[in-house]
Amino acid sequence: MFIEHIGPLVYRSLWSEMLDDRKFYFPITAEEPGTLKEHPGGFPGRELRKWRIIGPDRAVTMDKDQPFVGDDSPRIVLDESAPRGIRQSGLSVVKSKQYVGHIWLKGSPNSTVKASLIWGSGDGDRETVSFAHLTNAYAKFFFRFTAKADSSDAVFEITGTGAGNFHVGTVSLMPADNVDGFRPDTISLLRQLHSGFWRLPGGNFLSDWSWYNGVGPRDKRPPTYDYAWNAMQSNDVGMDEFMTLCKLIGVEPYITVNAGFGDAHSAGEEVEYMNGPVTTRLGAERARNGHPAPYGVKFWDIGNEPYGVWQLGRTDLKYYVLKHNEFAATMRKADPAIMLLASGNMPEPMDLTGEMRAKDVDNMRAVEGTPEDWTGGEIEHCWGNFSGITQHWYARPDQRFDVEKAKHLPLDAPTDAGYDKVEQTPLEFARYPANIVHLRAQEWNRYEQRFPQLVQNHIFLSIDEYAYFGGSFNRAPDLKLALAYGMTLNEMLRHTDFLRMSARTMGVSTLDYTPTAAVFNTTGLVYKLYSDRFVPGSIPVALSGNSPQPAPQYPVGGDQPETNSGSPTYPLDMFAALTPDRKYLTLAVVNATETEQSFDLTLAGVQMKGQPTLWQVTGKDLQDTDQIGQTSQVRITKTALSGTARKLSIAPISVDIFQFAVEQ
Repeated sequence: MFIEHIGPLVYRSLWSEMLDDRKFYFPITAEEPGTLKEHPGGFPGRELRKWRIIGPDRAVTMDKDQPFVGDDSPRIVLDESAPRGIRQSGLSVVKSKQYVGHIWLKGSPNSTVKASLIWGSGDGDRETVSFAHLTNAYAKFFFRFTAKADSSDAVFEITGTGAGNFHVGTVSLMPADNVDGFRPDTISLLRQLHSGFWRLPGGNFLSDWSWYNGVGPRDKRPPTYDYAWNAMQSNDVGMDEFMTLCKLIGVEPYITVNAGFGDAHSAGEEVEYMNGPVTTRLGAERARNGHPAPYGVKFWDIGNEPYGVWQLGRTDLKYYVLKHNEFAATMRKADPAIMLLASGNMPEPMDLTGEMRAKDVDNMRAVEGTPEDWTGGEIEHCWGNFSGITQHWYARPDQRFDVEKAKHLPLDAPTDAGYDKVEQTPLEFARYPANIVHLRAQEWNRYEQRFPQLVQNHIFLSIDEYAYFGGSFNRAPDLKLALAYGMTLNEMLRHTDFLRMSARTMGVSTLDYTPTAAVFNTTGLVYKLYSDRFVPGSIPVALSGNSPQPAPQYPVGGDQPETNSGSPTYPLDMFAALTPDRKYLTLAVVNATETEQSFDLTLAGVQMKGQPTLWQVTGKDLQDTDQIGQTSQVRITKTALSGTARKLSIAPISVDIFQFAVEQ
């Protein structure tokens, strides 16, 4: 899985902090609205809750002379007759649940400061903790609340009375059941996915982020602005927290270093901080931060999508290969045992612009070896400085790339102008992202032909960002999308001779979550189904059939591979593997049609014994979802089958995994 800081994504889904802008990056004013839209270009639906003033506007100013963290801290001028301070609304609390936190304060000795959690409009719908004996030096105070009612619009207040003033350095509020700062509900679910690794901390975010700001005492890490996603980051979840996350959900970390605005020196120091013994300068700093044992991070990716015009710090390929090599040397000096990946990109007709699109969009062989061929350029100029090469892809349904149309577009037309809208059957919808994987596999095979040393040296491909946007951002994943991911996983598993790693965008998009609850969505159910059954070390098994996939509907080129993806079992799609001990045969079958299908099963080389078991993801309708607050419409069911299972029936719109006990 892949995760990055896109606005407050990590803090909403994984981290337990309930307060936005807890280090007061933004000024505190009395202006409406109650949520803060950080920037007109910000990621949709990621607005932050805003601090509001209690009392007259002039009571709160931002102290830039002696801030506790960052550039400024709120200073509240007191009045003996009425409380003054700040408040944040829109919090979610659960009846009888406890909440804990702390606050850094300094102020006049005659002042009294109170922190309150409010869950209703009545006088008794709050709990308050008081702090006295403030001085002119910041001190840390702790508090604990118990909510007496459910609320989705609870309020946290910090107020003071008396003479003089008080300053708030920073404040934190979390549910008391947090696990090392993380949400126990989402962590528990993600652990069930057995994801292998998570790639982090970015993503486009990374190219403008300094890892130095993400270590050390959390309250003293300065908030920073992310110009990739136009969002403030509190830096509460940094490198040590991400390592804790990986431990909690049982995965290996896969770290991408900043090769945008970052340099080789900072990347080498990051490796030393993560992997160095305590006898090194940064290993000792890690130990002072509470983590004496080296993390031993094995997988490291140099840069994120450096080819993209959207990437901060982008440079041309001829310069980037020099940067990659410098990064590799510096990082390996810090830890020679690490495994490095190069950030590649196989050129696609959809990526071409201007004269190159007009000339070569229908002849991609002509693009090989050009500055557009990042993967080829890195193989040629960075050889010896990587063990794998990355590739990212994102796909949308109901469209196709028309190569002939693109060839005659105006030179200044955007890259997406070559797409046409098309109507897809459920099966065509489900096959589309699998076709993208199939296309990448065909392209990688051409690289192996161009550079035979790839095979000789076991250089692998890592598709460590991918997603199929089967609906709008605001619509829950449905069964139709689950079928597509089933076929995508089948296609990926067919190519594990060279496709060794993959990471879906985002790891938390397998969940439906609110501030107080979480469940697997339909996508998460499919990933859980596959990870439960295809365990590490599974052995792919040859699978043949007498019903080949149909020939491509559209001309080959663009997003249409030379052959359609899938097994020769049309309209079903299958993948099979033996368990590592060779005692069980696991067979995945996706039926993306709306009618029941059947097939005859023949095993060669092994004999079936006993009755097979079926695990199935399905529902009544393609639009069925699995969401919080509704009866599950899609679920994983387990069934013990009777008979010899030589002829198997497959339910419509279903993802099925059979397991057969076998003997040689």
